[in-house]
Amino acid sequence: MAEHESLEFGKADFVLMDNVSLEEFMANLKLRFEKGRIYTYIGEVVVSVNPYRAMNIYGRDTIEQYKGRELYERPPHLFAIADAAYKAMKRRNKDTCIVISGESGAGKTEASKYIMQYIAAITNPGQRAEVERVKNMLLKSNCVLEAFGNAKTNRNDNSSRFGKYMDINFDFKGDPIGGHINNYLLEKSRVIFQQEGERSFHSFYQMVKGGPESLLRSLHVSKDPTAYIYIKVGGHIKSSIDDGVDFKAVADAMKVIGFTADELQTVYKVLATILHLGNLTFGVDGDTTLIENSKVVAVIGDLLATKEENVEKALLYRTVATGRDVIDKQHTAQEASYGRDALAKAMYERMFCWIVGRINDVIEVKDYDNVLQHRTVNRSFNLNQGHSHSLNLSVCLSVSFEQFCINYCNEKLQQLFIQLVLRQEQEEYQREGIPWKHIDFFNNQIIVDLVELQHKGIFSVLDEACMNVGKVTDEVFLQGLNSKLANHVHYTSRKLSPTDKSLEFDRDFRIRHYAGNVVYSVVGFIDKNKDTLFQDFKRLLYNSSNPVLKVMWPEGKLRITEVTKRPLTAATLFKNSMIALVENLACKEPYYVRCIKPNDVKSPLLFEHERCRHQVEYLGLLENVRVRRAGFANRQEYPRFLQRYKMISEFTWPNHDLPSEKEAVKKLVQGCGFEHDVAYGKTKVFIRTPRTLFCLEEQRTEMVGRIVLFLQKVWRGTIARKRYRRMRAAVIILQAYRRFKVKSYIKDVNRKFKNVRSMKDHGKHVKWPTPPKVLRRFEEALRSFYNRWWAWMLIKDMTPEEKLRIRAKGATLEALKGQRPDLGLQRTWEGNYLVSWTDSPDTASSFTLVSSDLQRKDKFMRVLFSCNVRKINRFHKAEDRAVLITDRHLYKMDPLKQYKPMKSIPLYNVTGISVSPGKDQLVVFHTKDSRDLVVCLKGMVPAGDSRIGELVGILLSHFKSEKRKLQVNIASPIQCSMNGRKCTIIVEPKINQSQPDFTKSRSGYILAVPGN
Repeated sequence: MAEHESLEFGKADFVLMDNVSLEEFMANLKLRFEKGRIYTYIGEVVVSVNPYRAMNIYGRDTIEQYKGRELYERPPHLFAIADAAYKAMKRRNKDTCIVISGESGAGKTEASKYIMQYIAAITNPGQRAEVERVKNMLLKSNCVLEAFGNAKTNRNDNSSRFGKYMDINFDFKGDPIGGHINNYLLEKSRVIFQQEGERSFHSFYQMVKGGPESLLRSLHVSKDPTAYIYIKVGGHIKSSIDDGVDFKAVADAMKVIGFTADELQTVYKVLATILHLGNLTFGVDGDTTLIENSKVVAVIGDLLATKEENVEKALLYRTVATGRDVIDKQHTAQEASYGRDALAKAMYERMFCWIVGRINDVIEVKDYDNVLQHRTVNRSFNLNQGHSHSLNLSVCLSVSFEQFCINYCNEKLQQLFIQLVLRQEQEEYQREGIPWKHIDFFNNQIIVDLVELQHKGIFSVLDEACMNVGKVTDEVFLQGLNSKLANHVHYTSRKLSPTDKSLEFDRDFRIRHYAGNVVYSVVGFIDKNKDTLFQDFKRLLYNSSNPVLKVMWPEGKLRITEVTKRPLTAATLFKNSMIALVENLACKEPYYVRCIKPNDVKSPLLFEHERCRHQVEYLGLLENVRVRRAGFANRQEYPRFLQRYKMISEFTWPNHDLPSEKEAVKKLVQGCGFEHDVAYGKTKVFIRTPRTLFCLEEQRTEMVGRIVLFLQKVWRGTIARKRYRRMRAAVIILQAYRRFKVKSYIKDVNRKFKNVRSMKDHGKHVKWPTPPKVLRRFEEALRSFYNRWWAWMLIKDMTPEEKLRIRAKGATLEALKGQRPDLGLQRTWEGNYLVSWTDSPDTASSFTLVSSDLQRKDKFMRVLFSCNVRKINRFHKAEDRAVLITDRHLYKMDPLKQYKPMKSIPLYNVTGISVSPGKDQLVVFHTKDSRDLVVCLKGMVPAGDSRIGELVGILLSHFKSEKRKLQVNIASPIQCSMNGRKCTIIVEPKINQSQPDFTKSRSGYILAVPGN
């Protein structure tokens, strides 16, 4: 039961009417409309009356009022039904759907928008970016689909001219992660023809009136819609629609969804092509059909990215295959006009379906099977918006093929509606153990079978007529209907009822629908069912150099001589889609929104009784009330019933001590004297008449006043506890402040380092925010992570050689940092300096030859380091030599003898190296056999360069790659072994010394280096 509304607004639930009659139903509906209450329940069905004015009942405050509440806890609203469907999906793990139906102008499109708005508002409390993206895409898709699928009609400025079924997928947390949109029966005939006072699809007028000059010039389109025959009728109409603003909004929405600039341009080109096609006129010169305004053909060829002569040929000729021969059959002017119009309709329909497909590509859950496997997707939630045409059952005018399909759709949905409502009622009664009584209702399955039954239904007869050989006319189709359906109680025609002058001979037939009779004219049924589009047009568009157009027409790749299946007819395609839709809806838990249009003049004050009565009848609303009222008018779960009414019984207030809540409810009902009017289920109490419920409400209202006085008494005790709460609040505030500081720091770090990837120095210049004390250690770890990432960003694109140098520099820094003044890190490390023309211009070639010979002989892979040195020989004399270090050996060479190798030391014999802490270039190689090699690097260019850091780093890096350890000592003086004898090497700077040199001393050797 809907609460919080007094009876001055009428009954908030039609189930609570005193008498179930059409008069009382209409009186209650009118009263609520006049009082500004546009929503009313029938159990779990929402009846919505279009208010034709803006109402302040959809804001954030209203959303919060309905979020998480039961259906009957708040006044009737779309948000309540949306929340009920969402909760059923999330709590009970059930797929749910909301079916929105009603005639054009009843407010279906707006209802679907508000439901989407509500779902978007209550999901994703964690503000996950991907979920926000999906929600934004779902909302933006509405804007795009309205532009290309909606039009202004005499009844509605934004009438949906297609049926829509939107499937939204949610994850296990109840957040939307994707969706899918199916479209049904686009009214493509509107592309070429509109009734007086109506417009074609919004997209044409948005482009013509809102497109920038540069775009229109490229499309050869003017800003005057009356210049184009296809949209001329709507070009004269003044309305509240701002096409210029809408054009920009749609273009922006398409960009947000993911349409590329080329795709957007192709859409505009298709729209422009259709407008130019409408202006094509055909004439006759003798037996030849001609295009009278051939300049337009060139424009169309340019827009379609194909040759002008190919366009002209496709418009004037039809390619026919007779066996192996292929001939070009010329169209008559009438056939050419038919082909032109068919092409315009087909192009728009293909473009619309392609747009829906592109939206689906963006919003669909990617890798759905994998997602299911990981238990991410929970359930789906569906919005089904029924087609927006009225049945028009009260007016016996001849109705077209499209309206026939729409009426069949409404019959299917009405049948499903009654079946599901009955099924829900019966299942609930059985679940609760309440006896079920059979309910008589009008079963319109007989009408559904009349249309869709195999071999006997109207669709089957229509398809058979279309497949007949020879000239097939609409009259032949009508004869087939009269033959096969002569004895059907819901079908008649003038031939079967000769005295019925409301039917025309050989043109009309009548079907007695669920809510009344509709007369259909068979004129155009055959052509519209065949939906013929010459294969020449398909090949023309498939062979376009525009790849987007090519995708829209895949069947154009078939050659004329290739045998293809007969394409399914429009009726069969629509029937199959309706059967699939109904099967899909039948397996979900349904919720309904039934929309009613109060008048035809869009007045917020006028309630046309007959107009609304007609809609109530064909929507089956009174039937729905009878089904709901057949047994018990209201049912509530024991805990919620007890929570609401426990104050009216001394046995249940404030808490009961009975064995169960069911027993407590029984005691409460017996105390009120209503036991004869209720039944007790397993989890719910069932109340038969509304009067009992109203009496309970009256007693509750009386008791609430007494409870308020009781609460005032309890308040005195509350004041005594305030002091404690304040103290506790202070602690909580301190804790919250600490959390706030932590969060602020995290957000500050995130903000400052958000775009470091795109910065030149990858954020090295960014100043770190000062962390709170509690996060000091965390900040150190964070800086460490950042430094590692920063280093990785520097080296990830380096060559293998560059990476080796970086590793060597890193090893140098780790071993010598702070212990030597110049490590040479700022310059490029070449390693093999003796092949450099800079260091050794005269001897580089000789060294290269010797190095190559050694490589062939000793099979080493690469040279690690080479340099000229000053060394001490075994006679304690200093002499010039060269050092070559490969990945296998350390060679001593004589530069005076063209770098003849003097001695080689296997690299695995080297156990360590020693260097001094000064600027000198002294290095000692320690070996296992105590025959250390003492050298001083020299010949650096430019003079003064230090290569000690490079040598140490290269050797450390190499030894590490071979998983061996190299001991590095930084000492002064340096201890070493020369031919097994311990000695000491001291570095002494001398003012007059020009080059470093060794001299003998008592304890070993002295390296004299130039002093400052």
